[in-house]
Amino acid sequence: MPALILHHYETSPFSEKMRLVLGLKNLPWYSVTVPVMLPKPDVIALTGGYRRTPFLQIEADIYCDTALMCQVVDALHPTPPLYPQAMAGLADIVAQWADTSLFWIAVPYTIQPVSMPHMFANAPPSFMRAFAADRAAMTPNMKRATLPDAAAQLQTYLARLESMLSGGQAFLLGNDPSIADFSTAQSIWFMRRSPPIAAMLDAYPNLIAWFSRVTAFGHGTATEMTSAAAIETAASSSGYALTTIEPGSPFAPGDPVTVTPTDYAHDPVAGELVGLTNNEVVLERTDERAGTVHVHFPRVGYQINTSEA
Repeated sequence: MPALILHHYETSPFSEKMRLVLGLKNLPWYSVTVPVMLPKPDVIALTGGYRRTPFLQIEADIYCDTALMCQVVDALHPTPPLYPQAMAGLADIVAQWADTSLFWIAVPYTIQPVSMPHMFANAPPSFMRAFAADRAAMTPNMKRATLPDAAAQLQTYLARLESMLSGGQAFLLGNDPSIADFSTAQSIWFMRRSPPIAAMLDAYPNLIAWFSRVTAFGHGTATEMTSAAAIETAASSSGYALTTIEPGSPFAPGDPVTVTPTDYAHDPVAGELVGLTNNEVVLERTDERAGTVHVHFPRVGYQINTSEA
């Protein structure tokens, strides 16, 4: 079984989601710590421009977006299942809500002045200015809720989650964990990094107990790897995951295209099309250090456009 290489950093919510998924599966994996903000030359060497964190590397296949990464890990290591048959479809719907609506209220609300001494205690002012500018550049057109509006929305979401757990089941959709739990847990985990914000959770005992059950899975077994070693792994690999282009596609194999996120961090990745289904788009691209890699994206949340060769 090929090694899983997770490119992440400690305080990234979506990285925590993936670390917990690896814990559910009790998997060994390689840990590459990436920069919190640009520049990210080693990241770009592998992804071609995708700058979000985390991403998953399996030899010379690079998987972007945790929605796709979780599917890949589950396909390779199906036990215990991340998508139990009894809740098929529903788990994905709840996960998508948690990755978007819940995330974009909980995380920005947590990053407010009262949290700064706890979340950035030792950061110099220059780092804080650079971090703020970096994140603003990722979301230039996003209209954020005011703190009072965000607080009200967050309380509503937390109450809904509390209600989902009121029947006594262990996890959000029953007694077995699913992708819905891990997508939701990342925002609760981030809130808990700030004690003043985490106090909001005290009113939701079912949610607190659920969170403890999810985090009890741990993070699997991580081994540190340098970004240089990860790039060399890609460069020395000769095979790729099987891809296909479904009949009836508006694009043909080898077409020069770009893939761009539609919500935030609108950095296009250019390459030749080697895979296209309703679930996934795959580009082949070549980097002078990483060699020829296949970069995979989900179809949901991404746009494909033709580009000049």
